[in-house]
Amino acid sequence: MFDPVIAPSGTLLGLLQRGRGDGTLHALTAPRAEALAALNHCVLRDPRHDWQVENRSLYYARLYLDLSGELDEIERHLFDAEDVLDTDESRTGLALAVLGHLASYGRLDALALLRRYAAVGTNWAWALDELALRDDDAGLRALAAPVLARFPADAEGEAELAAAVRDAFEPRPWRLWAEDPRESIGTRVRGAQETGSFDRWQRQMRPTGPRPGWSVQAVFDWAQQGLERGALLHVPAARCLTAVAGPEDRPEIVEAARSGGDGARCTALRYLTDSNDPDALDLVEGAVATGSAVVVEAALDAFERMRSVAAVDRARGWAHRPDPLGAAAGRMLACRGGAQDSELVLGALREAVRGEGPDAPTLWTLVDGTGRLGIACAAPVLRHIYRETASSHLRGRAARALAATDPSFAAGFAVECLWDCEEFTREVAARHAETGDARVVDQLRRLAADPAEEAEVQTAVRSRIGPDMPAV
Repeated sequence: MFDPVIAPSGTLLGLLQRGRGDGTLHALTAPRAEALAALNHCVLRDPRHDWQVENRSLYYARLYLDLSGELDEIERHLFDAEDVLDTDESRTGLALAVLGHLASYGRLDALALLRRYAAVGTNWAWALDELALRDDDAGLRALAAPVLARFPADAEGEAELAAAVRDAFEPRPWRLWAEDPRESIGTRVRGAQETGSFDRWQRQMRPTGPRPGWSVQAVFDWAQQGLERGALLHVPAARCLTAVAGPEDRPEIVEAARSGGDGARCTALRYLTDSNDPDALDLVEGAVATGSAVVVEAALDAFERMRSVAAVDRARGWAHRPDPLGAAAGRMLACRGGAQDSELVLGALREAVRGEGPDAPTLWTLVDGTGRLGIACAAPVLRHIYRETASSHLRGRAARALAATDPSFAAGFAVECLWDCEEFTREVAARHAETGDARVVDQLRRLAADPAEEAEVQTAVRSRIGPDMPAV
């Protein structure tokens, strides 16, 4: 899936793509046709850079409800011929998740679309998972025949069926179908369940990792073999070294960290930093200077995990470096530095925004650190990140940092955060939003009464509702 094109943050489409609360507020005051067009654009062209962790479905579903939006565009998207040509679940996953939330709100048209797509669509497993949470037993039982018809009654088909049952995210439909008296349904599903259980048992009985009695070199070889086949195993390999290495093995491990192959070098660096070896920091610096990209990344990650006073002191010396080690040092200080490091953390934050923009991965840690250290003069940079980032997770972190650094947050961004797509951001808003705004009071009441809202958000909301603000 290609990276989505995100519209400017000042446009209705850009706000909705980002999942910002202002997107909902602007959509409700815009011409209905314009708002629905922007909403459909987002749902049919998933705007998330990481669709597996960022939330949008409940946000968009609530806006469909507020706009009394029709589902014609979603229907055309789901049943388009492209559904057969493009089988990537990210093409239809967001639309199906939105339909799932709408079904939970009582939209029967959404429930009907999910049932129909589960019967004939390519991404049927996702639709079935949505139905498993919302449909009744009769609706799910009616899908048994069309779903099982996807699997031919031969050895290959039965193997595929067993894998589908074994890997199902929501087991409820399969459990219902296993009780079906028909041989073509119940017998097949029960057989697939047994095969899946046997497959799991076999995998557990055939471990491929390190075994008792391995030497340090055997662990290094295992890590290298994994790297050669595209699997990064240095983290589990470092844990294995903890079990097999003794004091007499330290020279071999230090030498591997200095000049070994990539797999051994990554493993040794991780092991030595985790054990706070006295040479670990020098070896990290050397790895960043001479190592491959894989080694550099492993060295930086290992360094940022360190919690010793020596590591923080070294970070203060490295923070001015214009290279990845300097950036890692800034993140180290953001996580573990003290008030005396505020200028270094603020400098790293500004440099990251200037050099890499408001979506730089390094900003996640720096934004958290800015809030942790309470760097008040960072508020303008944090507000810029909040407005411009396409990552709803990073925006939520910026909101939390603003709550700790910006006195205007409660009457400003906290208000729109009550409508944000991320539950964590709504929770921050519920704890801080100024209740003098009538919109805040109304939205707090709505969140308190919404069964789809997360428990943490409702807890925060109820902590703000007093005798003068009765819950509905």
